[in-house]
Amino acid sequence: MDRLEAFEKMLADIIKQADEEYRKMQELKAAGREKSAAYRQYFSSRMLYKMILDRYRQYGLLDGADEERKG
Repeated sequence: MDRLEAFEKMLADIIKQADEEYRKMQELKAAGREKSAAYRQYFSSRMLYKMILDRYRQYGLLDGADEERKG
């Protein structure tokens, strides 16, 4: 796997994980569990993913297709 291919795979994994954790957060929120440790952990992880994706955007490494995948 070359460097660009590895980057693309990592980016797709980060986007997928961020989306999955957002979905789990929504489920916990619907159940009234916003104060739970699980919700707070997902929230913390989502902030980390947001920082990473924002940095990619800053360097022009995310295009429109990546934004659409992000949801």
